[in-house]
Amino acid sequence: MHLDFLSLVNYKSFASAEFELDEKINCFVGNNGVGKTNVLDAIYHLAFAKSYFNPITVQNIKHDEDFFVINGNFNKNDHEEKVVVSAKRGHKRVVKRNGKAYEKLSEHIGLIPLVIISPADRDLIIEGSDTRRRFMDSVISLDNQNYLNQLVTYNKLIQQRNALLKYFQANRTFDRDGLEVYDEQLIVLATFIHKTRVDFLESFTPIFKKYYAYISQSEEDVNIYYKSDLNEIAAKEVFEKALQKDMQLQYSSAGTHKDDLYFLLNGHAVKKYGSQGQQKSFLTALKLAQFEFIKSQSGTVPILLLDDIFDKLDENRVSQIINMVNDEQFGQLFISDTHPERTEQVVKEIHQSYKIFKL
Repeated sequence: MHLDFLSLVNYKSFASAEFELDEKINCFVGNNGVGKTNVLDAIYHLAFAKSYFNPITVQNIKHDEDFFVINGNFNKNDHEEKVVVSAKRGHKRVVKRNGKAYEKLSEHIGLIPLVIISPADRDLIIEGSDTRRRFMDSVISLDNQNYLNQLVTYNKLIQQRNALLKYFQANRTFDRDGLEVYDEQLIVLATFIHKTRVDFLESFTPIFKKYYAYISQSEEDVNIYYKSDLNEIAAKEVFEKALQKDMQLQYSSAGTHKDDLYFLLNGHAVKKYGSQGQQKSFLTALKLAQFEFIKSQSGTVPILLLDDIFDKLDENRVSQIINMVNDEQFGQLFISDTHPERTEQVVKEIHQSYKIFKL
């Protein structure tokens, strides 16, 4: 899988830009604020139909413009895939594959396997459980359309259940049969989601531990603990036990939509006890494990985006990643950096074809 051509119109800082890309390594270099990260985000947008850094579509339109268009020509298993993502103020965004628009954007997920490593990944550690659930779900969904569909249905039902709980409170009424219509469906979906997440982490965690040891060159004990209401009791009991609390709060307080991942270093939260270097290694190992997991599940080598990688990692850790590139574990690579000389010195060591775009 690789991207041959990329064009941008009114996307973030770009009025218009076109890039003929190298099959292996592409570097975007220049001072801060020139749009290096925006190029990488446009590629991410083509894969996931949304920005990695700002998921509010309209805010990715260039100031004082009414629309944006991102166009990418991919080569996947010797077949061309033309993907266009466009958005216009006041309208829903449109994603087209080979000239045909998707009816459901979720159908696009998985076509272009891609992983980004960015300083913004720190949100996985410092933000709330929503961020970590999205990370876990995004990895699973890339090669499991059924899981994505079930997850979307579950979240819609939770919203409807919450609306019903608010209705009960506002009207001082309660309809147990009406609530059970939602609960019966949610129980089945929550059981499926929980099991899929458990199975995923059983496969994913050993890969993550391998990469952490490789990047950090240490034998520190790292782990990922999956916290879920369904770990100890069945979904039916989870919803039943939470009912009184849900009535008071007017929203569904228990279920797989409240799951979380605990990131542990030597048995303690990496957020509190990990040094800056340990946290960076932890996050990079997570993303490289994501890369390998997607590669093994899909049979396609994902595109890898390294945003400000030198800001994120010290030179030793960068060299460890570069060694892996030399081993040809990676496919197409995109790098953004503020120092052209440093970037060129690094990519020359890889002994692969490359292009450097100075913005």
